[in-house]
Amino acid sequence: MKRHSLISRLALLFALLSFTVLATVGYALYRGLEAQLILRDDAALIGRVDQIRILLRDVDVLDLIHQKPQLFSNMLGNQEALLVLKFPGQKPLIEVNPGRTAVPEMAPVAANAPLSLADVHHSLQKDGTPFIAISAAAVTSDAPHELQIIAGRLMTERTSMLRAYRDRILLVASAAALLTALLAYWLTRHGLLPLRRLATQTASIDIRNLSIRIDNMHAPRELLPLIGAFNGMLDRLEMSFTQLSQVSADMAHDLRTPIGNMLGQTEVALGQRRDIEYYEKLLGSNFEELQRLSKMTDNMLFLARAEHADHAIERKALDVADELQRIGEYFEGPAEERDIRLVLRGSGMVWADPTLLRRALANLFANAVRYADPGTEIVLTTEQNASGTTMIVENTGHTIEAHHLGRLFDRFYRADASRRGSSDASGLGLSIVRSIMSLHQGTWHAASSNRTTRFTIFFPGKTGI
Repeated sequence: MKRHSLISRLALLFALLSFTVLATVGYALYRGLEAQLILRDDAALIGRVDQIRILLRDVDVLDLIHQKPQLFSNMLGNQEALLVLKFPGQKPLIEVNPGRTAVPEMAPVAANAPLSLADVHHSLQKDGTPFIAISAAAVTSDAPHELQIIAGRLMTERTSMLRAYRDRILLVASAAALLTALLAYWLTRHGLLPLRRLATQTASIDIRNLSIRIDNMHAPRELLPLIGAFNGMLDRLEMSFTQLSQVSADMAHDLRTPIGNMLGQTEVALGQRRDIEYYEKLLGSNFEELQRLSKMTDNMLFLARAEHADHAIERKALDVADELQRIGEYFEGPAEERDIRLVLRGSGMVWADPTLLRRALANLFANAVRYADPGTEIVLTTEQNASGTTMIVENTGHTIEAHHLGRLFDRFYRADASRRGSSDASGLGLSIVRSIMSLHQGTWHAASSNRTTRFTIFFPGKTGI
């Protein structure tokens, strides 16, 4: 199916609109002119019959017909007129009929009655030409003292004039439509030039130059929202592509380390025969690396599902004290190994998905235990207000520089790869926290100063969602 351009469609639409408007106006004028001409012709026919009535009242009809037979023809004033004078029941005294039109049978208007437009009879000939006629009685001095007048006229001239007028209307409407189409085509083509410029700029953008933005300096006001939306989309695409490239590089790096370790250790083990104890250590080491790979894969799958947030989460009203006790018991052992004390403060209720809440707190605690200084405290504080519940995990350790804070929740991002435990982490824990908070329509934030690092998450209340 052939698709017409927008320019052609608009041009045709304006042409059709112009033709319709002019044709409608022309039709109205045509009908008005036709009605005026009909009224004029009917009045003229009545006027001539009245003249004949007056003439026959004062003269001898038979003498007048014999002496001046051309008088009645001249009174009609048209070569296509009809005039018949006769006494009732007798042959016509005179019949003027140049066009040989059939004489219609009509009841005459009484001699003492005035003629009106309603007395004129209208009909069509076989060729469609209108014919008007009227019959009237006139008082004469000759017996039987009442003469019948039949007058008519074939409207060939009027029909020709109306046809010419109609053809001229159609010609003018067609010419105006053609001119409108050409003008609309030019104006539309010129008006859509910014769109073609926009399409050209958009087509020039690919993955090699995602940083280019569409210029809106000379764009019309109507295109500014579209250009803004395009530039916003390019911002998101550039950010997503950059993150995807970074994620791919980070994944390759993080997967290469455990795989390289297992390959190297296995290659050494296969170099010569070893004792059972060596193989047991090798299997134990490989098992730890496989656990790390499995955990990284699980985290990546969780993030992939969480970022498609169209799936529902099961929020419930959870007791804060119970959740704090649960997380404290879980991390009590790892904290004691590093001589770290857990301080849990909070009460009330939190509106959240139980599994996701516990995973977010576990990730924050695992991060705090990993990077906190030995002999310090990890403090979890909860705050309640009308809008929801705020949870703050705070630990003492190395201060994170300000330019790292905004990216801590990105995938695989590490503020300092040399920090203790960074090589054991997958770099996905905080990004999982971000995804969980997004599912809850909450917020997340990190701050670090004076060797104190604070992670804050906020769960909206039931009425705030």
